Amino acid sequence: MRKVTKAATDTKAEMFSALSALADSYGIPLEELCTKIEGGLLAAVKKEYPDCETEDFAVKVSPEENIFDVSLLRTVVPDEPTYINEINIDEAHALGFKDALEGERIAYRLPIEKFGRVAAMQAKQSLRRDIKEYEKEKLLALFSDKEHTIISAIINTVDNNTGAATLSVEGTEVYLPRSEQIPGERLMPGHPIQVYVIGIVNPEKKPSVKISRTHKDFIRCLFERDIPEVNDGTVEIKSISREAGIMSKVAVWSNNPEVDAIGTCIGPKSSRIGGIVNELRGERIDLIEYIDDPALFIANALSPAEVTEVNILEPIGDELSSEVIVPAAQLSLAIGKKGINAKLAARLTGYKIDIHSENENEA
Repeated sequence: MRKVTKAATDTKAEMFSALSALADSYGIPLEELCTKIEGGLLAAVKKEYPDCETEDFAVKVSPEENIFDVSLLRTVVPDEPTYINEINIDEAHALGFKDALEGERIAYRLPIEKFGRVAAMQAKQSLRRDIKEYEKEKLLALFSDKEHTIISAIINTVDNNTGAATLSVEGTEVYLPRSEQIPGERLMPGHPIQVYVIGIVNPEKKPSVKISRTHKDFIRCLFERDIPEVNDGTVEIKSISREAGIMSKVAVWSNNPEVDAIGTCIGPKSSRIGGIVNELRGERIDLIEYIDDPALFIANALSPAEVTEVNILEPIGDELSSEVIVPAAQLSLAIGKKGINAKLAARLTGYKIDIHSENENEA
């Protein structure tokens, strides 16, 4: 039997050490990683021996058994070998295979160092592809049932220049750009955070998870999580409009005439809505009673302003429009600072809202 050299032993130890570190780094079970490295090594030796078939090789990588072997299976023949996967019976006996018989296949161990840099690079590239596929499968398995829900994460890092953060979700890293963070909030590494999973982008090739704290459905999920009547459908959220970090309007409606939708969402001493506002870093939430009558719904949506009259105009194409009259003293309140109240009311109701004061209307 061929003697194992110290170089081969050292190479084996280095490979096992590298594999263990790689498995820990990517969160891949070592046994699964060894299976993948076997495939990479098989591809490498086939390149070294292009005239051989896959079944002419035996590859085994097992840290538990201290095995890191690549062998060429050679058929014992009585005469001069015709192919590289053959070996003369006398040579087989001389190599230590004393009991080898004609027609038998023996495992002729190949030196690991023989493959050289090119073969090692091929194995490494194959492994990289396998790891990428593993990471893809892991990400899809973890997030496929979490789309359109809130998940908990831990803040890993925050970029001082861009403000973007990396978060950890069950050992998988996800990216939260500054644009998806609530304006003014400060994220601290090591702290827990709640985020809304918008969905998985490009799932077939290079998937990534899109998460947000500014999406309007982040608020919907918070209501479903913190308010049992919303979660069980007694109170229904009809629509949401949001300007993250400033204000949101939430239209609610009760399926039970004995349940007050707005009061239920507010909770005793504002305990329910207060918890949601705290999660949103103080963002104001206006609860609006939903009414099927669009004119009454628009009037409610402009809260806290008082509305004198709402006229629903003839639609132009797909655009729904309305004209609203308010007392002169209520005009600035109806419009809101930088037009935010009117803008959110329009998004909430789906109507373009043209606001006038009573004085303008009289003129």
